[in-house]
Amino acid sequence: MSQNETEAAKRERLRKQLDDTHTWPCEFSFKFIVSSDEEGEAALKAIFSDAATFSSRASRNGRYTAFTIADQVNSAEEVFIRYEAAAKIPGIISL
Repeated sequence: MSQNETEAAKRERLRKQLDDTHTWPCEFSFKFIVSSDEEGEAALKAIFSDAATFSSRASRNGRYTAFTIADQVNSAEEVFIRYEAAAKIPGIISL
């Protein structure tokens, strides 16, 4: 992203990249790191469908958990919506 790129331009650029590399609908992999507590994990699971598959791996010291989540999405917009919802979880890192 260049310094002069607006948020709208960045979103449109990312939408084009997603549309160029995916055929909708498809299964999409999301990756996050959250604190290893029940609240963070529950908040993350609430964002995704019941059909989503979650795999997790605790950090070496056990303070954080990395999640890979595969879920069916219908468009790039659905990908954005899920990442934006996840961004509201305190301390989350989106990959």
